[in-house]
Amino acid sequence: MHRGTGRTSGGCQRMMVLHSVLILFSFLGWALGYKQGDNVTLYVNKVGPYHNPQETYHYYTLPVCRPEKVDELREAIEELYYFEFVLDDIPIWGFVGYIEESGFLPHSHKVGLWTHLDFNIEYNGDSVIFANVSVKDVKPVPLEEGAGAAVGGVGVGGGSLTVTHTYSVHWFESSLPYSRRAERLRDYSFFPKTLEIHWLSIINSLVLVVLLLGFVIIILMRVLKNDFARYNVEEEGGCDDLDQGDNGWKIIHTDVFRFPPFKSLLCAVLGVGAQFLTLATAIILMALLGMFNVHRHGAINSAAIVLYALTSCVSGYVSCSFYTQINGQRWVWNIILTSSLFSAPLFFTWSVVNSVHWWSGSTQALPATTVLLLLGAWLLVGFPLTIIGGIVGKNRAGSFQAPCRTRNIPRQIPAQPWYKHTIVHMAIGGFLPFSAISVELYYIFATVWGREHYTLYGILLCVFAILLSVGACISVALTYFLLSGEDYQWWWRSVLSTGSTGIFIFVYSVFYYRNRSSMSGLVQSTEFFGYSLLTAMVFSLMLGSVSFWSSLAFIRYIYRSLKMD
Repeated sequence: MHRGTGRTSGGCQRMMVLHSVLILFSFLGWALGYKQGDNVTLYVNKVGPYHNPQETYHYYTLPVCRPEKVDELREAIEELYYFEFVLDDIPIWGFVGYIEESGFLPHSHKVGLWTHLDFNIEYNGDSVIFANVSVKDVKPVPLEEGAGAAVGGVGVGGGSLTVTHTYSVHWFESSLPYSRRAERLRDYSFFPKTLEIHWLSIINSLVLVVLLLGFVIIILMRVLKNDFARYNVEEEGGCDDLDQGDNGWKIIHTDVFRFPPFKSLLCAVLGVGAQFLTLATAIILMALLGMFNVHRHGAINSAAIVLYALTSCVSGYVSCSFYTQINGQRWVWNIILTSSLFSAPLFFTWSVVNSVHWWSGSTQALPATTVLLLLGAWLLVGFPLTIIGGIVGKNRAGSFQAPCRTRNIPRQIPAQPWYKHTIVHMAIGGFLPFSAISVELYYIFATVWGREHYTLYGILLCVFAILLSVGACISVALTYFLLSGEDYQWWWRSVLSTGSTGIFIFVYSVFYYRNRSSMSGLVQSTEFFGYSLLTAMVFSLMLGSVSFWSSLAFIRYIYRSLKMD
């Protein structure tokens, strides 16, 4: 073991250089070799509240080298600010100071500053394997409230504090090769570990979902079989003669394919929903193929931004194609609406969140160059691809395939019982898909809004498939109950029924914020709730699209079967 010491005082000699970009060579897996006597540089990265993962600031925003701001330093320590250094691409975390609460009457509240750091570095040959920082045998410098006192040999007066920062380095030889140092990093964590293998919960969800799907399918098929048998007994002519003296879904065959209001908005919802369905599937498959580093959350974010721009052609194609099929005329407006349906709320939410970060001086605030780059990516890639997809969809769109003709005069819809109202269907159609993903949703939140690393992408793919299956089956069942009450306005109802899952997800996010996390403050709260709203919107659009296409396929099937039997 080798030991080295050093000190910084007064102007804080910059042996620690502000650094936020990880070293390229280490990213590529190349070992950085050191020779005897070479400097091993420790880079300063960021500081931030321990319980607010998305709220971080540059290290030197703290008054560590500006003694006149003692109160600001006390406040940072009381909020459990931690620091992050980087040594040879290895993150090193530690708390800025020390806080102790004791007693009731009288109550003791002590705040101290760590002015000495012990760095422990493990090496193998000329490569660094692991590094951390310790304050185990170090006494903190107390920061008493008020000025004009001398504390522990440290001068405090006139609102200023003069301290001497020192450090020591301990070198430990390791037998672990450089190629396996990621294992050493994985075994150590400064942040709490809450992600565990949750096979029992997943199996429980799978069993419940399988039972639910089996129940819905079996009951629905038996009911449909009886309906077909009853409706086809006296069937001799065409589809237009089926409504003589009957009730139920058969009697509305001349209205069930009547096109809905707000056709352009409906098609835009279906198009953007198909886009997010494609994007989510691609992200999960890429994760399964090992294309993302679990220790770098930004890789998935970057991939999502690129895929969102590239899959814009999907939304344009689906939206404009179906809009043409249902006799839509303003296809240019439809393309514009499709392109801005999600991008406009996204830009507004991001603008608010980024403005709050800018105002607070957080490192999470994107610079103007990055903002212009993202805006250019949408204007030069996303929007043109939406237009191209829309033009192709319009030109390749055929006629709307309806088994029965639609009459000019719509049939009057009878009064419906309370359990067939839209709100009730939204509650049922949203809760059941949400219950299928509620267990996995906690672990995803703990990864996105915490400090965990999610690696169970196989389970995530299964849960995603279950979510879509449950949404489709529930939508078909609710659509059947709607039609059986002679209500043919199923178009928007099918979108809203399962699309309401997004409401349950946002309610869960509120519950997670209050009861499952320790997040607080304007910066973290704005980002959490802003992006939670966008997440809920994504699920609503995606599941609403799946729900609609499932209902449409089901309705075409039952009326085609009725006509052909």
